Amino acid sequence: MPCPASPVRTAPQSGAAERIAPQSFNEERQKKGDTVKTLTTTRFQGRALSICAMAAGLTFALSSCAGSAGSGGGGGDGGDAGSGFEYGASQEDVNSAIEGLDPITIKFQPSAASQNSVMAPAGTVFKEIVEERSNGQIEVEITWGQAIAGYAEVHDALADGRLDVAYTLPVYQPTEFPAVNDLGTAMAGLSASPYLGELVANAVGNEIGWGNENVLSQYEEKGLVPLTPLAASGGYYTVCSEPVESADDWQGLQTRIASTAQSAQVQHLGGSPVSMEYVETFEALQRGTVDCTLGQLVPSAEAGIFEVAPNLGYTTTASFSRSPGAYLAGSSFADMPLAYQQIIFDSNALASSGGMEAVIGGNAAAVQQAKDAGGEVTPFADDIQEEISNYSTQLTDEAIGNGQIDENIETIIQDAGEKWAKEFEDLGYTDEGETADFNDWYDESKDFMDYATASYENGNAMKHRPS
Repeated sequence: MPCPASPVRTAPQSGAAERIAPQSFNEERQKKGDTVKTLTTTRFQGRALSICAMAAGLTFALSSCAGSAGSGGGGGDGGDAGSGFEYGASQEDVNSAIEGLDPITIKFQPSAASQNSVMAPAGTVFKEIVEERSNGQIEVEITWGQAIAGYAEVHDALADGRLDVAYTLPVYQPTEFPAVNDLGTAMAGLSASPYLGELVANAVGNEIGWGNENVLSQYEEKGLVPLTPLAASGGYYTVCSEPVESADDWQGLQTRIASTAQSAQVQHLGGSPVSMEYVETFEALQRGTVDCTLGQLVPSAEAGIFEVAPNLGYTTTASFSRSPGAYLAGSSFADMPLAYQQIIFDSNALASSGGMEAVIGGNAAAVQQAKDAGGEVTPFADDIQEEISNYSTQLTDEAIGNGQIDENIETIIQDAGEKWAKEFEDLGYTDEGETADFNDWYDESKDFMDYATASYENGNAMKHRPS
């Protein structure tokens, strides 16, 4: 997900900027093809040393705090620390804007456990774009596997300067970030699919995250700067030791869950929700402590969950509530020169192409692993899906009652979903079959840069670009 001469646009000498395909970016990535291909083809072999970092996700990219991601601060003994550049400016103009600024190194903690993880592109692509766009003046130092701060501590690490940028899980702290939690609950109304559905959900999540002042102010109050205030990541599926085919199968089903809304949904279906660290899930399924895990497919594939729970169940209309993540910058961001802030902001947005590569590629690998393990890959029965949909509406009404999200959020989400679905289909991102056959019809060579640029340029994030 490169961006050498210009990230997405190049500004003509006169008139409005013309949209061009990021060919130089893709050509540069093709030069590194051996490395990228190795990541793609080997990332599902073996079990990661730490799966916890992947339990919630991936995700992908954008910009700031209530109003804007920041304003130019100090940070260089040459050049004008307050001058920036227009989005889509030529590399020559960017180089001019950052000339004389001191080089810096930023500490970035993505979601992946290692550089060999299926989730690694969400981090490595960000590093590539930042370093190329900054002409090498910003170095991104990646820390894998939550080595600096786990999810319970990562917000503090950003605020006190141990980290500069990180993927976090605000939904794990619903009392501190109630607006993100409630938006995740409301997103259950979106239709599900392992390809187009994931693109739509992440674009919608980004849009409604930026559009909610409570979300932005709750970050700001803790000294955090949102780059992606709400990362929808991957959809949720059941992965079970035995097939779950009917409403009766849900009765007493011990199911590992990831959020309070999912706990309520599992209980409503007759199951018994179990909260546990994701690293404990494989052994719990192996020993029969739990019957299923309700989770994203990427960490399930990475962890080898299908070896002990090969049966995959999915929705086709509504979905289980999401457990949103976020990409946040810390206290150091406001002290960076404006041009550096803009580079980081833009790069985070475009790096969502790597995030979607990880999510969608992981979905295809999971379907393949389930089949290889002799499991069933089947949609839930119609009556179960209807029950999930109806109860999701009730949970959304309760979330609206908390006063953190718009009272018309269901309409807002549905309208946004239709808009993004049409836009992405026009870009060539279309479902070519059913989820059960996703491993057969998914094109592993698909590039998601068009998705990333469209969701950035045509969503709410651009309004919060540092200026």
